[in-house]
Amino acid sequence: MILILMGVSGSGKLSLCSFSPRTAVGSYLANKLGWKFYDADDYHPKENKEKMVNGIPLDDEDRIPWLCTLHEILMREISLGENMILACSSLKRMYRRILTGEQSATNRTLRENQERSQLGCSKNILFVYLHGPIQLITKRLDSRKGHFMSPSLLQSQFATLEPPEGTENFINISIENSISEIVTEIERHLG
Repeated sequence: MILILMGVSGSGKLSLCSFSPRTAVGSYLANKLGWKFYDADDYHPKENKEKMVNGIPLDDEDRIPWLCTLHEILMREISLGENMILACSSLKRMYRRILTGEQSATNRTLRENQERSQLGCSKNILFVYLHGPIQLITKRLDSRKGHFMSPSLLQSQFATLEPPEGTENFINISIENSISEIVTEIERHLG
């Protein structure tokens, strides 16, 4: 099983810390379950990090190579039969489809994409959409120290965000709860 904790930067219960709130929930849950944990921010290329430090929003061209790297990690862990958690913004449906392998980042035909999706990888991947009011997330970002993501980019992340819906494999969890309450809610969905 693969869990991907998704949402805008600052979407999780954490204050005055030097790492992503998704990372706080993810690392806590991974430790509790004995699963591997990856923070997608660790895989951004230097150019992406420099843009974010300077308050420049990333676009699809910036994100797609990064998402492909993350997809390779997910597929490796699935092939090894490992359970893992990935903290990753996954803002657009297209990004989530690249992560699960349902959509290629290259110009494949519709048939090739359908063949890739029939591998069953996406059934083993659950997106956990951590969401909350922009005022709360802004407050958390303003108190976060040492992260390359500029708080000024939050509005652009909300503008880019396409919340999961329909046939996507996901659950919604409010970030207005404590980390332990969020983790308990995720565990409840895992059964």
